[in-house]
Amino acid sequence: MADKRMMVLPAEVVARVDENRGDLSQADFINLLLDSQLGNGEANHSINHDEELEPVSRVDLAELESGIKDLLRSFLEFFITYGLEIGKDSGKTDLAALTNRLNDSPNPSTSAGGKRTRIR
Repeated sequence: MADKRMMVLPAEVVARVDENRGDLSQADFINLLLDSQLGNGEANHSINHDEELEPVSRVDLAELESGIKDLLRSFLEFFITYGLEIGKDSGKTDLAALTNRLNDSPNPSTSAGGKRTRIR
């Protein structure tokens, strides 16, 4: 059995450990925190910030934008259809107006300040 030692900690630190440790014991939780911060052990779940990330292409960004707009349209159609089923007024004009708003959305490659972002 491993040697055990006592560590004196402020009550606030012990309370934070107890609040966040879930089903882990205090010792296991502290070991997990140390391993993730220091990069030791097998349980290193931290993100390696030194890795270079692959740049996003314009095609990938356009596909993402198209997919999000399609998803928004399907949500709008669902909610308008649901509104019709429970007896509300026809939402066809609402659907057309919302679809126009989606189509008129600003170009995602420009930021709020009007500057163009650089995409490879």
